[in-house]
Amino acid sequence: MPAPYSYDFRKKAIEAFKRGERKVNICRLLNISRNTLDLWLKREAETGDFQAKTATHKGPKPKIHDREKFRAFIIEHGSKTQKKMALLWGEE
Repeated sequence: MPAPYSYDFRKKAIEAFKRGERKVNICRLLNISRNTLDLWLKREAETGDFQAKTATHKGPKPKIHDREKFRAFIIEHGSKTQKKMALLWGEE
């Protein structure tokens, strides 16, 4: 996934719009899509800021929820194969 535009870059676009520049001109000058500028303006109207959203957890959800329980399980059954350990663990 590409990195989000910097806050300074977003700020330049928003300030240009507030000065009265046309959206088309801003987008051409900064080489961004009209949808991108519209999303930034919408986010500012809703939240008061146009900061990029912070990333949440990426990838699949972890299958082991209780790490201490799993650590104790490994100490007890660490000499077994993964297949046998999976059967003993019992969770999906």
